Formats: sequence, structure tokens, C-alpha cells
Amino acid sequence: MLHNNAVFKIGGKILEDNKNLECTISQLKKLYEDNTLQKIIIIPGGGSYANFIRSIDKNLVLGDDLAHWMAIFSMNYNGKDLNRLFPDLECVDDFKSIQSAKRIFCIFLPYNYLRKKDELPHNWDVTSDSIAIYISNILNLNECYLIKDVEGIYNKNNEIIKEISTIQYRELKKSERLAEIGLNQDNLKKSKPIDSYLLTLVDKYKISCILLNGTLQNLRIINYFKNIELENRVYTKINFS
Repeated sequence: MLHNNAVFKIGGKILEDNKNLECTISQLKKLYEDNTLQKIIIIPGGGSYANFIRSIDKNLVLGDDLAHWMAIFSMNYNGKDLNRLFPDLECVDDFKSIQSAKRIFCIFLPYNYLRKKDELPHNWDVTSDSIAIYISNILNLNECYLIKDVEGIYNKNNEIIKEISTIQYRELKKSERLAEIGLNQDNLKKSKPIDSYLLTLVDKYKISCILLNGTLQNLRIINYFKNIELENRVYTKINFS
């Protein structure tokens, strides 16, 4: 497993807020420039475009296949938008160029690759979270990072759960001991931090998944990688069982 390469899925709530996006990208750039990470592969979330497709599917019943590929194509669209904002971040859809590069900081557009491989279920349980795990496995990584607008996964006492296994997550969710709301920087908000299929892939591939807050006014990403005291890091890590 490679420890100096990383896949970062950037969620829609970060992509669609320029200040939060700048905060996230600037931290990733620092990790790349100081050689903490030699390869950084950004997976763009589907965001509002995917949610719009979900709404259309609910009302018009597009069918699993069409809805699945439309939602993945929305990830490509968001990736190209990200490239327009940060032209130095190259858009890549050729997976071999990522694998062969010694150093690379890029946006991966997943549509063509996934269309060719087509190894994931075609339903709404699979979102960009699961796709990021899937890509991490292809790259032989042992961790995957999900950059969200929440600090992590919360218990009923609104405390962040820093480490949790897939079995523990399922048990807590079944017994309704996970918080329906989570604290962010300013207020209480709904928190549904991962898609339904992600736990299956975490166990299947033996890859841990780390949730980090990429919003403005914090350096959660930098702090996680810079070996500060563990108690001062804010994250949730989902481990395979």
C-alpha cells in the first residue's frame, strides 16, 4: 500500500462555496508543494447536479442505469468547473497517466473510466463517496479522504466519533445512536456524511475512510497530515471490520 499518495473526494457543499473550496484546495496544494504527498487525486462530488438528477429520477423514473450514468457525468461537469477556477489543476480521465506519474496533483474525471469498467451497482446507494473508495483501491491505497462540510460522524451527544469500524457504524445506526444532526462551524445541521454502499467497499477493499471538514476557518486537512497531537485533530475514521 502507498502512503504518500491520496485520493480526496470533495463534496458538493465544498465545491459550491468558493471560500470553502479555496480553503480546501490551498491545504491540498501545501501538502503537495512541501512533498507530504507526491500524488493528490481529486474526485469531484456530484453536488447539486446529482441531486437534481435524483429529483428527476424520483418524479419521472429514469431507471437505474440512466440515473447512475447521469449522476456520474455530473461529477465530470463539476471537475471541469473546478479546473476553470484552478487552471493549474489538470483534468485527467486517463487512469494510466495517474498510475505512471511520479508526482501529480490533478482532478480525475471518472465517467469514461467507470463506463469502461462498470463494476459498481447502478443505484442511488452508490455516490461519489463509493467511487472515491473504488478509485483508491485501483491505486492500491490504504486510505481514502472525504472532504465534507461537517466535522465527522456524531453520536447522540453530538460528540465526534474519531474511530469507528463498519460493524460499529451499522450497529449504532440500527439502534439510532448516531446523531441526526451534527455541529458545524456555526450551527446545528443535518448530517448524512456517507453513502449507503461505502461501508461495503471499506470492508471489501480493506481501505479506511477518513472524513475531514474542508470549510473556511479551519485547517482540518493540514492538521490531520502534519502529525500534531492526536487529541487536536478533528476527523472521523471508518475502519474495516
